Parts: sequence; C-alpha cells; structure tokens
Amino acid sequence: MRQEDCLRPGVGADIISTVEFNHTGELLATGDKGGRVVIFQREPESKNAPHSQGEYDVYSTFQSHEPEFDYLKSLEIEEKINKIKWLPQQNAAHSLLSTNDKTIKLWKITERDKRPEGYNLKDEEGKLKDLSTVTSLQVPVLKPMDLMVEVSPRRIFANGHTYHINSISVNSDCETYMSADDLRINLWHLAITDRSFNIVDIKPANMEDLTEVITASEFHPHHCNLFVYSSSKGSLRLCDMRAAALCDKHSKLFEEPEDPSNRSFFSEIISSVSDVKFSHSGRYMLTRDYLTVKVWDLNMEARPIETYQVHDYLRSKLCSLYENDCIFDKFECAWNGSDSVIMTGAYNNFFRMFDRNTKRDVTLEASRESSKPRAVLKPRRVCVGGKRRRDDISVDSLDFTKKILHTAWHPTENIIAIAATNNLYIFQDKVNSDMH
Repeated sequence: MRQEDCLRPGVGADIISTVEFNHTGELLATGDKGGRVVIFQREPESKNAPHSQGEYDVYSTFQSHEPEFDYLKSLEIEEKINKIKWLPQQNAAHSLLSTNDKTIKLWKITERDKRPEGYNLKDEEGKLKDLSTVTSLQVPVLKPMDLMVEVSPRRIFANGHTYHINSISVNSDCETYMSADDLRINLWHLAITDRSFNIVDIKPANMEDLTEVITASEFHPHHCNLFVYSSSKGSLRLCDMRAAALCDKHSKLFEEPEDPSNRSFFSEIISSVSDVKFSHSGRYMLTRDYLTVKVWDLNMEARPIETYQVHDYLRSKLCSLYENDCIFDKFECAWNGSDSVIMTGAYNNFFRMFDRNTKRDVTLEASRESSKPRAVLKPRRVCVGGKRRRDDISVDSLDFTKKILHTAWHPTENIIAIAATNNLYIFQDKVNSDMH
C-alpha cells in the first residue's frame, strides 16, 4: 500500500466529517465541519508520467451548508456535513446529496470549456446593443475557454426531521432516497422537496420508554424495496417496503446473543452499531461497533458469519475511554470492490484491513510524519505489556485525539481515502489486492 497524496491541512472547521467516492471512482467528495464540500478528480494517466494516474487533484470547492438557528426551539443548527451521497450519473453533469443535521441539498456539478461569442443583440459583456447600430446579422460561435466547474443547488429538502440526520442513502431505482435520524426514517422523491413519506418510526408514546435509537441506514444495492437500519442496541432490521407502507415491523432481525461472561457496565455502549454497509453483491452486510467489525449473511439472522477484532487491546481501557467520551466515537467501515477485504478506522491515526479469504489482517497508519508520497506503508503493531518489538507501540502511548472515523474505498480499484481529522490521505496499492 503506497501513499499517493495528502491534502487539506487546516484546523477547526476543516475537520473532515465524511468521505465518498462516486460510482466510477473518478471523483471523491469530502465534507467538513465548516459546511464545505471539496471534490477531487482523478488525474488521467499520461505517457510522460505513467505513475500519475490515481492522484486526485482539487476539482471544485463550494459552501454547502451555513449555520442556522431554530428560533422555535432555541437551537443552533451546525453547518457540519454529516453525509454525502453521489447519484448515479445520467448525463454529462454529476449530482450529489449533502446533509447536515436538518437539511438535505441536491447539488449539480457541470463543466464549461466553451463560451459563445458573436451575439447579434448583445455585446461581449452581455449588455444589449443599440438596435440602430445592428446593420448585419452573424452566426454566434463557440470559442474555447479555460475549464470552469460550476456547482448549483438544484433542490433543498428541509423540515423532514425533528432529530439529527445520521444517514442518507440513494435507492437503486435512482428516483428516491431515504434519510434517517435517531427515531425516524423518511423516504423522499428526488423531484419533490415539500414532502416525504415516513417509513420507520420507533418513537414511543412516552419518551421515557425510549430504549434504543436508529444509528445508520442503507438501501440494498439491487432490490429497491429492501433497506436495513441499525440500532444503538447492536441489532439490524431488514425491512421490505412491499410488505407494508410503514416498516415498523421488520422482515428480519439480525442480532447476536450476548455472552454473559463478557457482560459489563459498558456492554450496551460498545455494542451500538455505528455503521452498516451492504456488500456490492448485496448478499452480505458489514457492521461496525466500538471494538469489532462483523459480516452478516442476509440468509442467517442468528449471528454474524465473521467477527474481526479492531482494537481488542482497548477492553481494559473502557473506563478512561468512557470518561473522555471516546467510547461514543462513531467509526465507519467499507468494503473493497470485490467484497473480499474490509476496512475500518481506529485511534492513533491507525486503520485496519481484514482479508476475508486469508483471514489476515493489517494495521496501517495515516501520518504525515511517517509517510511521504509514494512511500510504502509499514504495518504497525500495538502491544499490551510484556516484551516489545522495536517498532511496536504501547497501548498506553496511543493518541486518542487522532482517530480515523471516516473511510472510503474506490468502487473497483485498490484506492482508499482516509480522513484523519483535517487531512485527507489517499492510498493506492500498485501491486495487487493482497495486503502485503
């Protein structure tokens, strides 16, 4: 795995809050705490620089959301971008959805590299000519100009959520999408902004009876009637919109029975699912809780078919992680293009990869200090007490302020994007898909 690029230094508002490749992998979008969206475009390979392909350069930057104030509830609404989702490309333009806690926006990204010249009734600045001066007619022509990327808001989907939006997902029908907050999931039509249809509502009549919240949701990649949502109790509910309009009754419940010997004060907190992703094939689901990633088969509800320990060495530190609020961090997870390798983040700017076929795993570090462009990343190891090898890192010296929460994998190639606080790292495996 080689580091290809390291971009976007900054502080505060520049902290990256979401990362998303488009369907071809040619574009990569990031959102940050300041409400900005930055789009990177992959450079085409040239004969002069055959190794340049895979490098991503800034393509467009725009302000997606501004801070707002809800006067009815005396609540500040952050501009932070919670999620970005690309729509499948229908024409030369690209489209994406971005959301903060309350408002979802649809953006259109277009290119212009020609401008019309030679109007009959307008001058070069666009002002209307005096008609008495027009003595002959000419045919306007298109002249080349420097490439301009224009981003325009197409639709704003507001007032659909009482609670904070934690996920959005575009349906495979390319006409609808859903948005989820703590207690409800809404279905929207991409062409209709003033109303949405509530498909899940877990809000109890009395809020004191509330025992769990929705943490993430996603549409099935191929079946437009199926979607899954995860909960803070560690369960997954697969819903079928053909069965009923309101999907409060799930079709399948995926839940792993708790081992009584592992029961502790923190059991419920660390079992909360922070992310769920369908595999590209649609056969499996990947979930991330605080200490593990799990692979579930849609045909087996009783338990996951694979469980991988992300940072088991933190079990003894849960008390201090609770006190500094790190135990509530929401890590994301990602599949590679062939569903054979999974990836998720950890602390100390570490991220983990697990090969499902060989059962090998590796810990890598996204760091400016230890990685230069084109450098080969060295596997890192964390040790707990006892003897330490030269490059090992003690669990007591891990930096919990450096956390890899947001990751994305190119849909077909071995290119990954890692958001490390306010830096974006893009890594590429030049050799093969194996995790050397």
